[in-house]
Amino acid sequence: MTDKADIPLFPMPRAAGCPFDPPPELTRLADRAPVSRVRLWDGSTPWLVTRYEDVRAVLADPRISVDATRPGFPHTNAVSKARDTRMKTLMQLDPPEHTAQRRLLTSEFTIKKMEALRPRIQQIVDDHIDAILAGPKPVDLVEALALPVPSRVICELLGVPYADREFFQGVARTLVMDQSDPEQAMAASEELNAYLEALAVTKNADMLGALAVDGAMTPREIAMLGQLLLVAGHDTTAAMIALGTIALLTRPDLRDGDDSAVVEELLRYLSITHTEARRVAREDLEIGGKLIRAGEGVIAVKSTANRDPSAFSDPGTLQVRNARHHVAFGYGRHLCLGAPLARVELQVVYGTLRRRMPTLALAIPPEELRYNENAIFYTVRELPVTW
Repeated sequence: MTDKADIPLFPMPRAAGCPFDPPPELTRLADRAPVSRVRLWDGSTPWLVTRYEDVRAVLADPRISVDATRPGFPHTNAVSKARDTRMKTLMQLDPPEHTAQRRLLTSEFTIKKMEALRPRIQQIVDDHIDAILAGPKPVDLVEALALPVPSRVICELLGVPYADREFFQGVARTLVMDQSDPEQAMAASEELNAYLEALAVTKNADMLGALAVDGAMTPREIAMLGQLLLVAGHDTTAAMIALGTIALLTRPDLRDGDDSAVVEELLRYLSITHTEARRVAREDLEIGGKLIRAGEGVIAVKSTANRDPSAFSDPGTLQVRNARHHVAFGYGRHLCLGAPLARVELQVVYGTLRRRMPTLALAIPPEELRYNENAIFYTVRELPVTW
């Protein structure tokens, strides 16, 4: 039997000088042991699934659960364990509860509705770029554009006052960082829940208030859902705006490509969810020729799936291609609800930067950029740019 000390520890560090690539150990496992064991912080040894078809199989299989309270669920750190076991949102619900709750929201995040928001998103992006162009050089693009744009968009969509952004962004930082204190993180989460519950009950929020009027969810359920949408709705897109901009600055030839195709390729190439998709088997099943028994944890690695040569030719190269079948947003019944919104935001941001700031460039050498690996979402901490 393999000694636990010989099992690789997950999550794994990325290689210095290769900020956009999956960790080398993940790539090695995808090549040599695509379904294998890894070791987590608590000593548990879930299965790691790394290839495209196997990852899609995991994400679509009804025999595999997202319920973080089930024994064997792979928690990647103490904060994630506290958060995922105490807050049951769409991400931690199996059918039929997941089906019922998602049905209430699906109509709010349709492609048609998100496209209707494009003019407003364009205005928000233009306002921030106006401020950047009128200000001093260099500027931190994270603080000046990547973070405020998705924050403002999701606030308007949910009906949350943007003036309170420092509060909920602070809670978000606490919840997504691996090294936070679990009790401190949950106290911050509870404070945000109380805030959102009050918004929903007083009918001062757009989407949240509409759910309260409908009566299909309790105020507390609405608050927890609102927290998921608020935190994930700005943090993920902010990470993609910053990382995608760096990638495009290294490949100016891609700036003239179709905005939609460029966005899909960046989503495939970057795959920002550092802790990947975590599940637990409800019953025995086989994935990639390996028997996974009921109660064993499973981590589906989207970053290596999106670099699988069986699904994408020359996957380590950033190029405009048909990459729409990537799994950056997941797959199956838990496909990211906000994917249509994220796509519109990214298309508008990258396209507007290309048109309005054609001479945009890094203000420091690329090797001096600092990346944040101790979080759910991989991103750059600061992005000093000039033009």
